[in-house]
Amino acid sequence: MQILSQISSPFTLPLRHGNRSGTLGFSTSRSRLKRENIWRSGGEKSTFILYYFEFLCFAAIINFETNMFKVVPSVSLFIDSRGDLNHMAKRNRKTAVVSAVQEGISATGALRKRKVVEHICLVKAKEELSEEHEKNMLDFLYTTQYQMRGIVSMSLGRICDQNPEQCTHAIFMRFQTKEDLAKFYENPFYTKVLKEHVMPYCHGFINLDYESEVEDDILPIFRKGEEFNYGIELMLLIEFSRSSLGGRAEEAITSLANLTMEFPSLIVQATKGANMNTDNVEYTHGVVVRFRSVEAFKIFMSSSEYNTIWESKFQPIIRKALCVHFSVDPVGKELM
Repeated sequence: MQILSQISSPFTLPLRHGNRSGTLGFSTSRSRLKRENIWRSGGEKSTFILYYFEFLCFAAIINFETNMFKVVPSVSLFIDSRGDLNHMAKRNRKTAVVSAVQEGISATGALRKRKVVEHICLVKAKEELSEEHEKNMLDFLYTTQYQMRGIVSMSLGRICDQNPEQCTHAIFMRFQTKEDLAKFYENPFYTKVLKEHVMPYCHGFINLDYESEVEDDILPIFRKGEEFNYGIELMLLIEFSRSSLGGRAEEAITSLANLTMEFPSLIVQATKGANMNTDNVEYTHGVVVRFRSVEAFKIFMSSSEYNTIWESKFQPIIRKALCVHFSVDPVGKELM
């Protein structure tokens, strides 16, 4: 990880906010809080404050409309192609992300990536499942990450939408390696949780595993930080026609992945990959997208860009698709 103190020279970026213009600049400091006055226009001055402690970074920036300061996690400012400062809540604006810390950026300027293994489990609960048994089932599943090695991130919840497979609950897990995933399936603690707290209330499962890449930094890898505490988890399972595999199927998946990167104000993270679960060959590919909010989810799914890609690149070559989503709440809520 490359933190601010490892940048060899000051970094500047021209910015504008309305009629005001200035330069966003950063300089290095390892052992103390760094406070820089970086915005100057017509004698006015505002302050950007960067706090960092090990892997946790926060920024405070001024709101020019209200003259109030706001604390922002992950030290990211959203700048459009003209250099205008954008608020994250702005809709339908394709923005580029400029990180004050520039974490995960190599010396050549390329974004460093880390391989991860994603596990999707869709559960088909029985109709008579009570709220008490549902909570008990989800609690036991969620705590498996603290009892087993190799799980670096986890989310789960009740599926919000009707689907042809009649899946009712979804579980997402991230592993560091394929070996960790293999050990997970064979772990006696996990099999006991399934046998005693899940299978009595369910009549079916769909499992899908794939290898993907994320930014090589502690927060994206472990899905930590405030922006991962809330939102909507989308899971897309796709069966492509056999003739499209290795060609048009990969092109379609890559097009969707590239599109998600164009909406940082709506999407926190997205991964995709080919299914490597030999026990389930029903679906060939999987996609997981974490949206910042319900509103962000609706904006993206109804956008012309997404629907154009789906209609032109996916529909002609897919045999079937299963798209489900669930709400993610902070730890301590009934559903995670």
